[in-house]
Amino acid sequence: MAEQSWKSAIVAVLADAKEPLHYREITERILSRGLKTTDGATPDATVGAQITASIKHEGIASPYIKVGRGTFALRQRAAHVDVGSEPEPNGSDEVIRAFGMYWQRELIVWRRQPRIFGRQQVGAKGVDFAGQRGIYILYDHHTVTYVGRAIDRPLGQRLYEHTLDRLSGRWNRLSWFGLYGVSDTGKLNEDKITPTFATLVTALEAILIETLEPPQNRRRGDDFMAVEYIQEIAPELKEQELQRTIRTIEQKLRQAP
Repeated sequence: MAEQSWKSAIVAVLADAKEPLHYREITERILSRGLKTTDGATPDATVGAQITASIKHEGIASPYIKVGRGTFALRQRAAHVDVGSEPEPNGSDEVIRAFGMYWQRELIVWRRQPRIFGRQQVGAKGVDFAGQRGIYILYDHHTVTYVGRAIDRPLGQRLYEHTLDRLSGRWNRLSWFGLYGVSDTGKLNEDKITPTFATLVTALEAILIETLEPPQNRRRGDDFMAVEYIQEIAPELKEQELQRTIRTIEQKLRQAP
């Protein structure tokens, strides 16, 4: 199947959907169906920008309409039109720009300057979050054992320290909430943060909801626009696993009659 343009891929996903979709869900469906590939690290932002630019510049000629914050449908299916401006992903007033939940300690190669990889979607470019700043949470399985901040020293360095200090044997997973967003090239954006009172409260609420997972709350909280990244195994560990597989296959071939 020939690869489609972003516009045709977005239209195809929305046409098949039974209800309006958030631009992150649209992106996930595009990539999982193979409608589009990307070398970028932020395909969510690309899809969101494609849709909002179409609405802004094409007006009623745009195939999309916005039906909620970050949520869109095909115009021909909508009962009403709302073409209000949509905040850009990772806007300058957001406190938390990116986060990762329940990442595994064993998937990271620990050294003084570790590399901590994640990606936005399957098929997106990997991002090294070792230089991220913000707060982090350490777990022993599901039990929170420590809450810390990575401000004076970046996330990677702070986590490395906890592989050597009194907490070393007391955690095997981590979550983090970062102040830096990610560019499409996979670099952390160390841009100025100008939060409002509302965005501070939103960030605090969302962190508590993500961490505590209260059953009566919506995931992430209202208006939380930070992008979640899924953990990616360290390249060194991938290479080690590949070499083990090769050795196993070679050994079986030698033992074959």
